[in-house]
Amino acid sequence: MAPPHELALLTKIARMYYEQEMSQADIADRLSLSQSSVSRFLKRAKAEHLVRIIVTDPHGTYSYLEQSLQEAFELDNAVVVDSGETDDQLVQNIGAAAAFYVETTLRPGEIIGLSSWSGTLLAMVDAIHPRQLRHRGHAEVVQILGGVGNPRAEVHAVHLTRRLAELVDGPAHFLPAPGIAGSRQARDTLLEDPYVDETMKLFHGVTLALVGIGSLEPSHLLAASGNRFSPAELDSLKRLGAVGDICSHFFDNQGRQVISPQDERVIGMSLEELKLVPRSVGIAGGLRKREAIRGALNGRLINVLITDNIVAERLVAERLDHMVRPLRIANQAPT
Repeated sequence: MAPPHELALLTKIARMYYEQEMSQADIADRLSLSQSSVSRFLKRAKAEHLVRIIVTDPHGTYSYLEQSLQEAFELDNAVVVDSGETDDQLVQNIGAAAAFYVETTLRPGEIIGLSSWSGTLLAMVDAIHPRQLRHRGHAEVVQILGGVGNPRAEVHAVHLTRRLAELVDGPAHFLPAPGIAGSRQARDTLLEDPYVDETMKLFHGVTLALVGIGSLEPSHLLAASGNRFSPAELDSLKRLGAVGDICSHFFDNQGRQVISPQDERVIGMSLEELKLVPRSVGIAGGLRKREAIRGALNGRLINVLITDNIVAERLVAERLDHMVRPLRIANQAPT
């Protein structure tokens, strides 16, 4: 602890700076000190616990929860939004947050990988403000899951890719094949198509992947597209330990890919390719998807998560409990 006369000076400078909102230059002039001394004394005031800075989250923001998610799952970034009162509101909130993330982090020359058949990604694209991307340079958009399906639903996949390409002022590279082929042989034949091959060769250059995270129960858009597995096939995947999917590749609760005949029919970016993307952003929320999101995080399939506060709270609590449980067992063991 500093002597009383020094503490008095530290307190005086702290009050002038934090309460009276005087600049460091004005404080230095008032007290006949150098500006570097004022800066040093302000740091000392914090060290002596004379100043405590508390940041309060505005209503509807969750910076502490975001930090907890990042630390619990070693993420590069996390964005948490209010879950809202309805499923539609949840989708809109997550979509708007994802749009802001793209607006503020997009770099010139990016190659954006975009999965198809996601209502949340549609909400993201519709929420992007063109003016926010105007000065961020050109980027390319690559469809990383086959976008061919039921014509009434396919329009959404086309709009998703084309609209984002327009917003980032770059070309759109479509993957002209279904996300799930009828058989392994059909998939192999489609992979020989030069247009399919040309787009899939771009996967290794993707710098920003924007992907939905699916549960075993397909979304309405995915179900309408025809790019879904049958109930019997989903039951088989569940018995193999599947909890969710990204780009129709299923994984277990540790994020390990579930090897199955179904996986051999998928036309899209693999989970191993996704792991190599510098920024792989999972965009999903709702308790229905909690297990799938947790699996994706455990497997490091994504390094950025955009989700809602209820899912985030559950994920952090479960992670902490998982980390503490071995310590409890060790402490209870007989000596």
